[in-house]
This record gives sequence, structure tokens and C-alpha cells, in this order.
Amino acid sequence: MVEVDMYFEDGREQHLKAELPLLIGSDVQCGVRVSHWRVAQRHARVSQLGLLLNLEDLGSMQGTRVNALRVSQHCPLLATDDVLIGPCRLRIRLMDKEGPTALGAVVTSESEDGERVEQPEIDPVIRNELHAGLIQWFDVRKLNLSDLPADLLRQRAQESLREMLDRNDRGLTASEQADVIRAVVSDVVGLGPLQPFMEDVLVSEIMVNRYDQIFIEKGGALVQQPISLGSDASVRALIERMIFPLGRRIDDASPMVDARLVDGSRVNAVISPVALKGSCLTIRKFPTQRLQLQDLVRLETLNQAMADFLKCCVQRRLNILISGGTGSGKTTLLNILGGQVPEHQRIVTIEDAAELSIDHPHVISLEARPPNMEGRGQISIRDLVRNALRMRPDRIIVGECRGLETIDMLAAMNTGHDGSLTTLHANSPRDALSRLETMVLMAGHDLPLAAIRDQIARAVRLVIQQTRLPDGRRVVTAIDELTGMESGQIQMQPLMRFNRLTRKFQGQGMPPSFLGEWQREGLQPENWFDSQDNLTHTSS
Repeated sequence: MVEVDMYFEDGREQHLKAELPLLIGSDVQCGVRVSHWRVAQRHARVSQLGLLLNLEDLGSMQGTRVNALRVSQHCPLLATDDVLIGPCRLRIRLMDKEGPTALGAVVTSESEDGERVEQPEIDPVIRNELHAGLIQWFDVRKLNLSDLPADLLRQRAQESLREMLDRNDRGLTASEQADVIRAVVSDVVGLGPLQPFMEDVLVSEIMVNRYDQIFIEKGGALVQQPISLGSDASVRALIERMIFPLGRRIDDASPMVDARLVDGSRVNAVISPVALKGSCLTIRKFPTQRLQLQDLVRLETLNQAMADFLKCCVQRRLNILISGGTGSGKTTLLNILGGQVPEHQRIVTIEDAAELSIDHPHVISLEARPPNMEGRGQISIRDLVRNALRMRPDRIIVGECRGLETIDMLAAMNTGHDGSLTTLHANSPRDALSRLETMVLMAGHDLPLAAIRDQIARAVRLVIQQTRLPDGRRVVTAIDELTGMESGQIQMQPLMRFNRLTRKFQGQGMPPSFLGEWQREGLQPENWFDSQDNLTHTSS
């Protein structure tokens, strides 16, 4: 049930109550009838989505305006919003719920330990009033929200809401006031219903397939959530609010965006017409705690012998390529291996959307930039790789090779920047080399395939394959050494494989060709590559 206040151009007023969903138009069957030539028979519809009101224009010729802006869909519709339809200005609000508590019904959810937890559902009337009051508070103070740090913005919003509730507590208890403040702050300066997932350290990824289909990845498992963002317009508004402070844009001319939040989390968004079922949003959260090699051993991503071996490979400046699928843990492994670089060496990292956070005292981080609205100012990864060569780097780390920058990366590896690292998407070490060949051919240098393969064989020394298993566990499933060229083909020697049946790591019996040089330098890894399950490292 909603209350509708109607104000006409001729000074007439009308106040009524109506059931949801509510049709507005000139037809006698409409719940709110506005008889005028500028009003269609079925002009607009108001419906309830969760705790919010949603307004939808039904294709009228004259259109529907909210706060002077023409809309096709608007959510949330606040009690203070002015809806203009023909000669009539309307204000629509949900009626107060009946019941012993101002927070309304009780919502039952499940806690982390599996227990059923009852939480009060926040009254949408109170929520909308405080929401509108907070928006007005920001506007009165003329704050430039994009210039305020997120923590300060959230703190000021909380202080403002406490002042509003001190003047009129609306019958809420102290705990209920805390709940409503948290909810409204998340709506205005946070991510609304997604904010709890952003604050949950166990959630690694948030996926909005459409406004009412939301998944999270928690503990390696995908779980659908029983929540809704209200409408596609709300998802799009949320996307715009996230990327606007980052200097990115998304619209019909540029319907895709890839960006990085202030906390390092990576955001990818796609809107219609590219996304057929509605706006899509994917947030890959930035880990609050940096993982170390021992953490990967504890998580059984690799074992101790492999960890010691890879650490030695990084310290002895082997060029390493990490291959794997989306979400397989390539960036995490790249972060950790980058942290094994000796502290006296300089690292330059290059990424499309910065995700790397290498635990090293001497790191220069570069990030590509998309073109502006005029199509100018683009700085590609290839431009950054070329510029990095002039920055006296000891190591160059490219977050992901995916295009024309591949030829420059290989050239850097072959011209004195040993120990560089990069990642790419592939299903196996051999597939990774094929992808490298394809990307070099795409660069358009008209190089013969034999020359490209020779360049790859000389540049890359080690390929690490990372895989995400069906149970969500991320595992290093293969380590291969590139041993040179023979009969026009790149030769690869398998050093390690993950046995999916025994779920253990197996050496392949053959040590790498560079092991003899290591032993002359005093390293004695006797059992690193024995062909037996559960490799053990005996000496170093």
C-alpha cells in the first residue's frame, strides 16, 4: 500500500491510497487516473522491489520525469522525489507497516556456522526518509564527494544520520538505529546490498549477473544470494557511482569498463545492449592480507619442494610465464613470486587494471589508460612496456600478456632483463606457447614463424600452469622447462605434474638443464624432481 499526493497545474490537490503494483494513466482502470491529452492510457507503473519502490515508464510519448529528468526506469523512488506526468506532480511513498517494531518484519538468515539468525527488516519508509535527508545534507554542504576519502565520507554520513535520529528517533531502539544507519550509509556511500560482501574477508568475488541474480565466491564455492538490487537502473547507477571517481565512463557508446577501486579490488561492468539480460557487474576483491609462499604450501597449491624450487628460479633470474584460466590464481602466484626478488633489485610492474601488490621495497607500478570521450589519450600496455625499458628496471613484470605488447615483452626478456615474469590465459604449458606465437603474429611485424618460436625459446625459461579444480582449490598442475628448438618446434621438458587421482605432486624424473650450474654455485637440491608422489626437499 502506498500514499500518493497529487498536485495539478491548476492548483488542485488530491491525496489517496492505492495498492501495489500501481498503474498511472488516463484509463479508468488505472489506480491513479490523470485525465489529460499529455497522459497515455497506461503511462507509468509503480511496483515494489524488496524494500524499495520502482517507477517504470510504459513507453509514453510525453515521457515521465523524476526531479526534472526524463526516465524510463527509476529506483529507488523516494518519498521526496517529484514525479511529473502530464499536468500532475506526484509524490509516492510506502505506508508505515503495522506491527510492534518500527523495523517491520523479521528476516531469517543463516550465519557462518550454519545457525538460523533472525534479523529485523528495516522499514522502507524510515530508510527512504533518512536516505533523502542524507542526500539533502550532502547537497546543502556542497561537498565534492569524489574528493573525499571513503573513510571520511562514511564517517560524515554516519554523524549526519545520528544527528537526524537524535532529533527524531522514530521509535527505534539503539540497536535498531545502528542497523538503519548501517543500511542507509551503504545505500548512499557504499554498495548498498553488496556492501556486506565487500566487508566479508572470506568473500573473494562478487558477481551480479542481473539485478536479481547475484552470486558470491566464498571459500572457493559459488553461492547464489537471496537479495536483489531492485532494477537494472539500480545496477547501472551503482556501476556509475563506482567508476565515476576513477575517471572511467560507461554508456551506450562505451558499454564495457574495467577499473580498479581505491582498495585495489578490480571491477568489470557490462551494460546493454552488449549485456542482453541486463547490466552485469563483477568485483574481484583485493586481499587484505598478502599471501606468502608458505601460505600456498599450507593451502596445498604446491608443496615445499616446489616452493623452494620456484624461489630459487626467481632469485637466479629465470624468465617465468604463468599460465592458467580465469580465477585460477595466476595473479596471486605472480604477486608471491615477485616478492622473492632480491631487495636490491628494481621492479617495474605493468598492468591493464592494477591488481599486483608485491611485497618488495623497490617497485614502480604502471597502469594502462583507456581513451577519453574524444577517443584520445590512450596509453596501452605496449606503450608502458617500451617506456619501462628506459626506467632502468632489473625486472619487468607484466600482469597479463594479451595483445601487441607480447613482442615487446619477449624483446625485453632477450635484451638483459632476465628474471622477468608475466601471465596469460591458457589451458596447458604447450597451449601457452601457442598463444604467445599467435599474439606476436597479431603485432603485425611479419616475422616468420620460425623466428617467433626462436624468440620465445630464448626468452622464456619456465612455464607454470595454474588450475582451479572443481572443488575450488587452486593448484599448480604443471611446471615445464623450455630447452630450445629442434626441427622448428619449441622443445619442452616436464619437471612436475599434479596427479588428479592421488591429488599429489609428482616429479617427472628429469632435473632441469640449469641444475648443474646451480650445483656448481653450491645448491644441492637432490630430490626435487624424483618421480614419486609428495616430493620432498632434502637439502639446499
